Amino acid sequence: MMFPPSIVRRVVARRGKEHIFSDLDPRRTALVVIDLQYAFMDETVGHAVCPAARDIVPAVNRLAGAVRDTGGGVFWIKNTFDARCETEWSVMQDMATPAARAKRAAAMSEGTPGHALWPELDVRADDEILKKYRFSAFLPGASDLPDRLRVRGFDTVLITGTVTNICCESSARDAMMSNFRVIMVGDANAATTPEEHMASLTAFYLTFGDVMDTDEIIDLLRNR
Repeated sequence: MMFPPSIVRRVVARRGKEHIFSDLDPRRTALVVIDLQYAFMDETVGHAVCPAARDIVPAVNRLAGAVRDTGGGVFWIKNTFDARCETEWSVMQDMATPAARAKRAAAMSEGTPGHALWPELDVRADDEILKKYRFSAFLPGASDLPDRLRVRGFDTVLITGTVTNICCESSARDAMMSNFRVIMVGDANAATTPEEHMASLTAFYLTFGDVMDTDEIIDLLRNR
């Protein structure tokens, strides 16, 4: 991941090295794939489609294969709407028009076409599929992902998916603040614009964790 030299210098000055989590233990590493569902990838059924999300699927699949091969785990996270969102997350509803609220509910409710994972994803039988009910998969009460990770002994998470600056960054920040070592995968996250994507990754890299690309991480996993 190419950050401006000024950003790298600030990170190195604070942490002592460019990539603080380059000492990956493959058996303690989990890949977390955020919201790669029809609702964000298919204009015919989606409510907030990010076209770039379709482009990152090959990188996500390659990374999933490497994580499995080296003893880690793969977790597919599905953004989900249900009746509780109307009351327990009413602020989110109030920030959207009635039409937008209805479109989101239609795309994100269980059993709808929009809720399904994108068919080109390489989901395997031993992977875990979870629902989340907020932007962040690590927010207490939003999903049981943190518990599932800890039960299996994972302390490092690789964050991929869409949208970089919303659900992915929210999950990554909360994961770090839940005491996980977190790497956002630069070329396996997708945002609506390149500017939003880079701003999100830069903010995360400066304070919350590490950022690397798919090939860098695969090399680290396979050479331990």
